[in-house]
Amino acid sequence: MNHEKDYDRDHDREDALTDIALKEILETAYTAETELMRRYLITSERISDDHELKERLANFAEGNAKRTKQLQNEIEKLH
Repeated sequence: MNHEKDYDRDHDREDALTDIALKEILETAYTAETELMRRYLITSERISDDHELKERLANFAEGNAKRTKQLQNEIEKLH
């Protein structure tokens, strides 16, 4: 680890995330997770000859749905 770049080495937190910056990061992640969920679901629905892949993609979408809900909860806490 490069301690010269360790943001809190001197404990002044001058480069810590602001609530606004954190909210932007979480909103960007929320958008990405939502788009991935949508793509997995659409792809899963279009597959007819590989049941296992179809199921895995649906499981991926379910995981994304859980993450989007968690991200949404964190974003709401910042309001």
